[in-house]
Amino acid sequence: MLKQRVVTAVLLALAFVGALFFAPQFIFTAFVGIIFTLGAWEWSKLAGYKAQWARWVYALATAALGVYLAWFLDWLQNIKLLQTILLVAGVWWAVALLWIQGYPASSIIWRSALVRTVMGWVVLIPAWLACIFLYNHSHGAWLIVMLVVVVAAADIGAYFSGRTFGNRKLAPNVSPGKTWEGVIGGLLFVLLIAFAFKFIVGLQNWQALLIVVLPAALVSVVGDLLESMLKRHSGIKDSSQLLPGHGGVLDRIDGLVAAAPLFTLCLILTGWSI
Repeated sequence: MLKQRVVTAVLLALAFVGALFFAPQFIFTAFVGIIFTLGAWEWSKLAGYKAQWARWVYALATAALGVYLAWFLDWLQNIKLLQTILLVAGVWWAVALLWIQGYPASSIIWRSALVRTVMGWVVLIPAWLACIFLYNHSHGAWLIVMLVVVVAAADIGAYFSGRTFGNRKLAPNVSPGKTWEGVIGGLLFVLLIAFAFKFIVGLQNWQALLIVVLPAALVSVVGDLLESMLKRHSGIKDSSQLLPGHGGVLDRIDGLVAAAPLFTLCLILTGWSI
């Protein structure tokens, strides 16, 4: 099992780095589109769709909606409208946190297939648009790397600090293993990486960097918890078995889909860049 996890992780990392740094622009855009379309296919199961044709219709409808919004935003040149979409996504994640804290009682609000269908679009499409916007930004490839590192650091820091100091449960009805001490440890690890980045690169406006990375790190925890809540409600362990040893695509990007819109929104509002 461990060997399978390692092989899958290495192959995914090579594909990601290759598409991000060495492939033509349309290759990375297509790569991201495929990832989010597969994520939508997995979400359809969480939304309650069982027939394969219905699940693929949902996935393809999500892809079409994402492409349409990118076109409607003049391929993300309409910054004002993009900001609005990202702000709506930020509000959504605040609402999601309330639902997570209120689970299982909150399920009366969102348990219908229709609500969970719309939830998938609000989760996936703003993150998709955010990733494409970041990629086309100045030093976009490195901004994508920074986003991934922030989410990974928050997760790694939370894991080790939670195991060492964890006492107060974060959302016991959703994910009993997660603690407030873990969240704090994850944020401190992200802070450490941000300060290291400041000194290595010699940033002047490092306060703006913190405004960009800390909210993203914090909301990435909510993305993880949201997927856990829906899997618990649906009675499933993994979103799929697409990634041997790792479960599904959503199991790997649940923190990223929450962090990307807020990371991008803060980047736009502060004007910060590498």
